[in-house]
Amino acid sequence: MAADRDLEIEDVTLHLDGDMKRELEEEKEMREDGGGKDPFKNKKVHRVVSKWMLPEKVRRTYLERANCLPPPVFIISISIAELAVFIYYAVWKPQKQWITLDTGILESPFIYSPEKREEAWRFISYMLVHAGVQHILGNLVMQLMLGIPLEMVHKGLRVGLVYLAGVIAGSLASSIFDPLRCLVGASGGVYALMGGYFMNVLVNFREMIPAFGIVRLLIIILIIVSDMGFALYRRFFVPANGSPVSFAAHIAGGFAGMSIGYTVFSCFDKALLKDPRFWIAIAAYSACVLFAVFFNIFLSPAN
Repeated sequence: MAADRDLEIEDVTLHLDGDMKRELEEEKEMREDGGGKDPFKNKKVHRVVSKWMLPEKVRRTYLERANCLPPPVFIISISIAELAVFIYYAVWKPQKQWITLDTGILESPFIYSPEKREEAWRFISYMLVHAGVQHILGNLVMQLMLGIPLEMVHKGLRVGLVYLAGVIAGSLASSIFDPLRCLVGASGGVYALMGGYFMNVLVNFREMIPAFGIVRLLIIILIIVSDMGFALYRRFFVPANGSPVSFAAHIAGGFAGMSIGYTVFSCFDKALLKDPRFWIAIAAYSACVLFAVFFNIFLSPAN
């Protein structure tokens, strides 16, 4: 029995020694690459990002070519645009937009409105308008905290594809399942990023920092539940002088992320256009979009 215990302890020690050796080798490579002088060459930040965003098998590939160019322009630009529109309607328009949705914002050319569905840009531009401080802060915090590291790893084109796929899916789903309600907010895009990341963590959480894999899943679920609760409140328990807003975009954006987003984010070291999963996800997404367009033209109660 003592020999067995000694053998088990030796196995654990060897395993830990292997992990420590790998950590030391990575630290050595970082020092050799960056020399601690140029922050753009120092890969310490990239190493942390790779552990949170990538499974272990592709982290080395990322670290070998990681750089800060181009910076995460897409997600920062979208966030600045959303904040600017919010400030415009909150400060320069005569309404109480700081607290909740007000009638003035319903006249915005950006908001998705069932009566103005022929203005096709509204199916995307609604993401720029938000229903109060809590709404925009929640979306900005989530998309910056998750979007910046995702864009550092996958670059702006892929992150933008997932984000906009969630935005379009959100407005089209709202036009089908809640066809008489207006829609504001970037939740469709934010949920698409969360859905893609959630699926990657779910599939690879043993590799993506094992000690925190389950914790990250629980944090994501907690954020989703709290945000969905706020969305349901705005939809079904809105004050008498307010205007109810659809919540279908949250669900549709999440599904877009769990399909297209997962495929995009799991193809870090592969050519996206050569992955059959990507084309299957695009085909399914396109079929849903075509059905939504047909519904809006011929079947919608808003007609």
